[in-house]
Amino acid sequence: MAKGTLTGSRIRERRVAQAMRQADLAKKAGISASYLNLIEHNRRRIGGKLLLDIAQVLGVEPALLTEGAGAALMASLREAASAVPAAQAELDRVDEFAGRFPGWAEVLSSSQKRISALERSVETLTDRMTHDPHLAASLHEMLSTVTAIRSAASILAEPGDIDPEWQARFHRNIYEDSARLTETSRGLVTYLEADDAEATETGAPQEELDAVLAAAGHYVQDLEEGGTVHSAQKRLGTDLSAPARELLGQWLQRYQKDAQAVPQSDLARAIQKHGADPAALAEHLDADPACVMRRLAAMPEDVLPEGVGLAISDASGVLTYRKPLPEFPMPRFGSACPLWPLYRALNRPMVILSHPVVQTGRPGSDLWVDALAVPVGRVAVNRDPLFEAVMLVRPMPTNTPPHEEPLELGSSCRVCARAVCPGRREPSILVAGA
Repeated sequence: MAKGTLTGSRIRERRVAQAMRQADLAKKAGISASYLNLIEHNRRRIGGKLLLDIAQVLGVEPALLTEGAGAALMASLREAASAVPAAQAELDRVDEFAGRFPGWAEVLSSSQKRISALERSVETLTDRMTHDPHLAASLHEMLSTVTAIRSAASILAEPGDIDPEWQARFHRNIYEDSARLTETSRGLVTYLEADDAEATETGAPQEELDAVLAAAGHYVQDLEEGGTVHSAQKRLGTDLSAPARELLGQWLQRYQKDAQAVPQSDLARAIQKHGADPAALAEHLDADPACVMRRLAAMPEDVLPEGVGLAISDASGVLTYRKPLPEFPMPRFGSACPLWPLYRALNRPMVILSHPVVQTGRPGSDLWVDALAVPVGRVAVNRDPLFEAVMLVRPMPTNTPPHEEPLELGSSCRVCARAVCPGRREPSILVAGA
């Protein structure tokens, strides 16, 4: 239902809220009660002086009677409805609901946003608790220390006399192990209470690199303007560990080659004509599609306002690069959903797989993905090539074929709410009974 046709519903709700009879409002507005009844049932359009008169009688701004709910609110309400398909919410009347009950609409929208935020927090914490190398090492150290203390204590607790020299040695061991356990526990508590930036300092090199790239927006202006990898690495990698600096250097070298192959100015002009379609852009620029995908992920907002996500996987299936979108999160550790076209591309190298997708538990956020696997390095004699898969995540194109059904994907099995899935590796913490 169009926003303009709901003015009557809003007039009726305001009148009822003020306990005003229809006849009284009609008399004060200078119209008949029957005509007001038609207006309130959206059978007559209203505007001009009559709208101003009714708004004045009701004591509200005319805009409150004519304007529909905001686009963000409407999208949030539709997302909330899609998350509970069994409720069979009347999506065709969502604007009417928001217009008649704006307070409840805001409550429902805020609840949906909070649920989405909590789901993202669960995903992040689950990844961290399951795969964090620092956490795993600390827990291993604690268990080893506790075992050593228990062994020494059990010897002292055995009946019979123990040589004083050995007794003193066991006491010293228990004291030293207890002190080490205290330090490990204190360090673990500090680490768990730290914010994301502090936690990253002790994370894996790949995690350090991800944090640096996210802070830079995956865009390196130095290399776009012909700067050197050394200068860019020096600027971005100040606080990185040695392994993370090495990863950053490798990433910057590829970035420089991509920027030279597909300059930002050329790509910007092509985007104005073809949008973010990597296949069309690659043909237009006579460039490698995988390179075009990587370049799209590096573009700033003034070139690509809507933004795109990107995932790169090596032949083992491990994500070596990730640029997530709010609508398409990616696991920080371990492997992603095996249903991603990213992994299918490894089985069909040199073929662009292009599909609409939607992530489980995130209805209403339809996206489009393009995936391609390409060989790494030069072609050699009698040597099978290694392949690398690249997957671009972009907004749904406007010219989507109507028969194209979106693929339902997850983030990773541990935080996927899909009850039945042929690719599930482990139970989900979001599924009842899991």
